Amino acid sequence: MDTSLIPVILAGGKGERFWPLSRKDRPKQFLSLDGSGKSLLQATAERLLDLSGSWSKLWVITSALLAQGVREQLPELPEENLLVEPEGRDTAPAVAWGTLEIARRYGDDAVVGFFPADHWIEDQEAFQQTIAAAAQLAASAASIVTLGITPGYASTGYGYIEQGEQTGTATPSEVGGKAALPIYRVSRFTEKPDRETAEQFLATGRFSWNSGMFVFRAGVVLEELRTHALEIISLLEEQGSAAYSHLPKKSIDYALMEKTQLAYVLPAAFGWDDLGDWNALERLMKGDAQNVELATHVGLDTQGGIFYAADGEEVIATIGLDDVVVVRDRNVTLIVNKDRTQDIKKLLELLRADPKLEKLL
Repeated sequence: MDTSLIPVILAGGKGERFWPLSRKDRPKQFLSLDGSGKSLLQATAERLLDLSGSWSKLWVITSALLAQGVREQLPELPEENLLVEPEGRDTAPAVAWGTLEIARRYGDDAVVGFFPADHWIEDQEAFQQTIAAAAQLAASAASIVTLGITPGYASTGYGYIEQGEQTGTATPSEVGGKAALPIYRVSRFTEKPDRETAEQFLATGRFSWNSGMFVFRAGVVLEELRTHALEIISLLEEQGSAAYSHLPKKSIDYALMEKTQLAYVLPAAFGWDDLGDWNALERLMKGDAQNVELATHVGLDTQGGIFYAADGEEVIATIGLDDVVVVRDRNVTLIVNKDRTQDIKKLLELLRADPKLEKLL
């Protein structure tokens, strides 16, 4: 049984809530947010290479606007493994097209995994073991395996997966000799809940965060798409990427995962964050410090802040500020309360409406 994985990186997102550092030509996945000098896309490719074994089996799906940036960031990626969407239509068309192209090259039994380009993973070894278990399950049974992140708190910013019956375990030998991982049927997917509902979910012990990572055999998902999302897969089979302007804009969760009876979840605990906005830096980097400082920051009576400057020569000076985010990049300074970072996207709508400011996007 071939359980080797063909990983596909979904690299078409914009990450607008990291503006002004993230812009049209420089989305979140092209950024280094931890001071390492390595972008999120490069870090994702590096950990997936350990699973694919070579660049020849690593794929990337991105937009026409970002394709050249992907080539520059991943110069070893074969050109034929870079799928360029003519326009963004959310994740369902991306997953469908990527799966279709991989099946044409490797056959319906190819084990495929889809991974967002902009996630942070702490424990690389645990990640490898979990994905190996998912690949083994996908190879051995008709299944679409998703990774459910063990919740650390009652988040209202993530989708949730409810675990149904346990159908088995991935044995220790299949996951590098570590403890077995339970395998559950997916009972349901729930979009971002309110605080009370999220707390109720956690109290049951049956819910995990939806990571947006999936592993399956190509033929299994193509058949499920023909059953549940024929309007997407049929056009792609006939026209390839030329079909994009006619495809509905749907997420893979809505188009397939909420409808299929083949969804399974492996609860995962390898240290994960989807880096949704600037507050993620505090979760990852603050420790015992008063502030998160990825800048030269001089502060008087300032605490709970997040400070970032793209230019190491620039200085951010503050007096008497609590719980703020300050970001300096090129010709823009952003100052926002930490509890309002989700509203950055609303601010960008104001920029789009002003011809004099639209160039700042």
